Amino acid sequence: MRATNSKKVETGSNKRPEKLNVHIRNSWRTNLQLIRLIGNMTGYKKSLSEWQCLSEVKMGRGSPIPPMLRRKIVEQYQKGVSQRKIAKSLKLSSSTVHNIIQRFRESGTISVRKGQGRKTILDARDLRALRRHCITYRNATVMEITTWAQEYFQKTLSVNTIHRAIRRCRLKLYRSKKKPYLNMIQKRRRFLWAKAHLKWTVAKWKTVLWSDESKFEVLFGKLGRHVIRTKEDKDNPSCYQRSVQKPASLMVWGCMSVCGMGSLHIWKGTINAERYIQVLEQHMLPSRRCLFQGRPCIFQHDNARPHTASITTSWLRRRRIRVLKWPACSPDFSPIENIWCIIKRKMRQRRPKTVEQLQACIRQEWDNIPIPKLEQLVSSLPRRLQTTIKIRGDATQW
Repeated sequence: MRATNSKKVETGSNKRPEKLNVHIRNSWRTNLQLIRLIGNMTGYKKSLSEWQCLSEVKMGRGSPIPPMLRRKIVEQYQKGVSQRKIAKSLKLSSSTVHNIIQRFRESGTISVRKGQGRKTILDARDLRALRRHCITYRNATVMEITTWAQEYFQKTLSVNTIHRAIRRCRLKLYRSKKKPYLNMIQKRRRFLWAKAHLKWTVAKWKTVLWSDESKFEVLFGKLGRHVIRTKEDKDNPSCYQRSVQKPASLMVWGCMSVCGMGSLHIWKGTINAERYIQVLEQHMLPSRRCLFQGRPCIFQHDNARPHTASITTSWLRRRRIRVLKWPACSPDFSPIENIWCIIKRKMRQRRPKTVEQLQACIRQEWDNIPIPKLEQLVSSLPRRLQTTIKIRGDATQW
């Protein structure tokens, strides 16, 4: 009885290390596969010894042999080593070594032959036609392009196929910039105005006092247009874009020149000619004296109704203020429009929740505009005019 028990104990003790060895071997294979995957993702080049270790792990069907290992096979073949010895030393199959050597004999290269795969529905000629159509009709939706492509190519095409084909044409769907609409008369006037002021030097543009109004809204509740979610979370309340129906807003008037930022006036409600004249008396004239210190300057404002009213023009004439004639629908000529864009971008980042916070943030960002930024914007006026003349009075990138 004691002998039989000892035999059972011995057999049991022999089985435990075998199971443990199998578990260690399997975990070692898994770790090697993880090392290989991470190396491919990070671009890490393995040494030959590491590939020999990895070759012990069974590779997937159709997995290509690494170039370093292919180079080693060819080097040993050129030294006169037999294919069987090469396969045994590198722990590869004889057919694999034979195919690599045969390809080296035929083409003189060790690169992997390009897989055939499924051919694309649209060939190069179709892609050129698709690219021409997309450039001609830039505002068309992907669904409209798909409908056109099905009729033009006489093929069954899906929206996803056209979407991938557009990316293959090196095109992409972007959100378009917002620019004012310009008719032919306005383009003509912009072209003539740019041509007339093209001779102005940068020093002449530095004598202009730029002014404009802008509207700022409280961004409470407004989130970004995009949200990170799964396909099933489209009706999740946390994924909605919420907006306020009538958000609180402020109307802001400001002026600037290359010498620095002028006065800033904030009021609620709309503006008329009488209130605009009060703003000019209380803010424009002191800013003019502070920035130019008695030197001659030119005042600029756009063609808004309070600016072109008869009482406003007569007040400017009595004050002997020289006004720069301005073409309609031309915010891209004014550097102060870029200042408003900078401040509104800061407001979207800071996200004030009350009117008082919005007013304080606007004043703070207005005072933080550096003078080199103003010089950069004013110095870009000649390039803006040249671009306008080049595109025959159309809207520019500024």
